[in-house]
Amino acid sequence: MSNWLSLELQTAEGETLRLQDVPGWKVVYFYPRAMTSGCTTEAMEFTEAYPKFAEMGVEVIGVSPDDMATLRKFKEKVGIPFVLVSDPEHKLAEALDVWKEKNMYGRKTMGIERSTFIVSPDGQVIKEWRKVKAAGHAKAVLEAVKALIEQ
Repeated sequence: MSNWLSLELQTAEGETLRLQDVPGWKVVYFYPRAMTSGCTTEAMEFTEAYPKFAEMGVEVIGVSPDDMATLRKFKEKVGIPFVLVSDPEHKLAEALDVWKEKNMYGRKTMGIERSTFIVSPDGQVIKEWRKVKAAGHAKAVLEAVKALIEQ
């Protein structure tokens, strides 16, 4: 099992979570910042698809560098039913190579590259998406998970 699965992260509710302790299939998606338009679109689409993920026994986990208070507000605003975790030191983001140099209006900064990973029950990354466009992404992930589980 990969060591990134054992990293301790804080949920929006202030609980400690290690991905290795989440049973079954997991969808782990990284988003740059709560309350922004792209991240809200993505969260709303994952929220809409969440009952279908849950029916298949798949847990969705959203990860950003935001603090817990911001994540709580984001969950309330969007009605997010799944776990959001805070990765302020970007340990998980760096472990999965989604902490990248970005160019914002000619200024170079470091930040999250919107990415998603399907993780099998034994902790293997089975599929990944990098440089994701938020709109329509959750549906693509749902279809991929369904195909993997039905194999």
